[in-house]
Amino acid sequence: MAKKAPSLCRIADMNPNPDDLLVLLAVSRSGKFTTAAQALGLNHTTVSRRIAALEKALGGRVLARAAGGWEVTELGAEAVAVAERVEAAVGTLGGSDETPDPITGVVRMTATDGFSAYIAAPAVARLRRDHPGLSVEIITVTRRALQQRSGLDIEVVVGAPQVHRAEAFELGEYMLGMYASRAYLADRGNPRSIKELTEHQLVYFVDSMLQVDDLDAPRRLVPSMRDGLSSTNVLVHVEATRAGAGVGFLPCFMADLHHDLVRLLPETFAELLPYWMVLRPDAMRRPAVAAVVRAIREQMAVHKEALMGRGREARGG
Repeated sequence: MAKKAPSLCRIADMNPNPDDLLVLLAVSRSGKFTTAAQALGLNHTTVSRRIAALEKALGGRVLARAAGGWEVTELGAEAVAVAERVEAAVGTLGGSDETPDPITGVVRMTATDGFSAYIAAPAVARLRRDHPGLSVEIITVTRRALQQRSGLDIEVVVGAPQVHRAEAFELGEYMLGMYASRAYLADRGNPRSIKELTEHQLVYFVDSMLQVDDLDAPRRLVPSMRDGLSSTNVLVHVEATRAGAGVGFLPCFMADLHHDLVRLLPETFAELLPYWMVLRPDAMRRPAVAAVVRAIREQMAVHKEALMGRGREARGG
């Protein structure tokens, strides 16, 4: 018989209450006592009491305060591994001969607006057809990767992250270019050079609020181009450009879906940026998280041509 991992044996030998372990598991997934309490049908005080009882049984802290919530300690991570086994065992009860679906529960992730809408959302929708017990929460934000990701399973960011106590890997690249609407160009003229482009106004991120250095390309390449309409949301950039607010610096995989947009000076403006995924070290142990990560990577592969700015060519547009 194969030996158990030492950490699992150590936790089991301390005889913790299985109910307390399941409470810790819920807190580790949400990062908050209140959210865990709602999921378990308990109140905040009961969750706090259960965690205190578990820490007394194990002889150490299982949770530590972090920005925005709670993070598991090293001892807590060992306890969570045991709790996941308890959860799996409980899931086999009920008298059914069917094997329970391990891809269930809530997965929480953050990603940029464009990635969330065009990559993550379709990937999750496809995954949930086979795993209806899965629920995915997607928070849209354009920022650097967090150093503390309490209650967060997955982050997708632009540019290589500088993180500690996390797993990070590159998902793939995407292209950005300058675009304007056909109606706008008919009215204002089609710029044929960088000099002519400076006579037009830029539709892009709010400069003072931009947190990701890799996204500064238009202001680096055309510093004299004035801002026309700025927003923190790339979906607004696309629609504002379509409405004629100016020239937008847009992800090609989004802009090329609209035949009323024309790409300008593609030889000059072809900015390649990488998407990176960041995970908590223990996140991939959860089948639900692993399944979401796999689905997103598959979606990236399917849309590689579009992401690289060749989607319109592939469609014959």
